[in-house]
Amino acid sequence: MTVIVLIAAPEGLRGHLTRWMVEVNAGVFVGNPSKRIRDRIWELLASRVGDGQAVLVEPAANEQGWAIRTAGKDRWYPVDFDGLILSARLRR
Repeated sequence: MTVIVLIAAPEGLRGHLTRWMVEVNAGVFVGNPSKRIRDRIWELLASRVGDGQAVLVEPAANEQGWAIRTAGKDRWYPVDFDGLILSARLRR
C-alpha cells in the first residue's frame, strides 16, 4: 500500500493523483500502484509541489516494512537511525 499526503500543494496535483489513488481525506491519497507508476508519480509531485509539501510512504524491504520520501519547502526529513526511519526538522 502507498500513502501520499499533500499540504498546500497546487490544485492540479490533487486531481492528477486521483487517476491512480483514492483521496480518503483532503490531501491524503491511498492506493497500490506499481513501483514504476509510483516512481513516475513521485517525479511529477517533486517537480510541481512548489511552496507546498509532499510526503510519500511506500513498501520497502527493511525492518519497518516501509520507506518515506519528502519534497517541498519547510518539511520534515526522513533520517535513518540505526535502521529505524525517524523524522527530523532543521532548526531555524
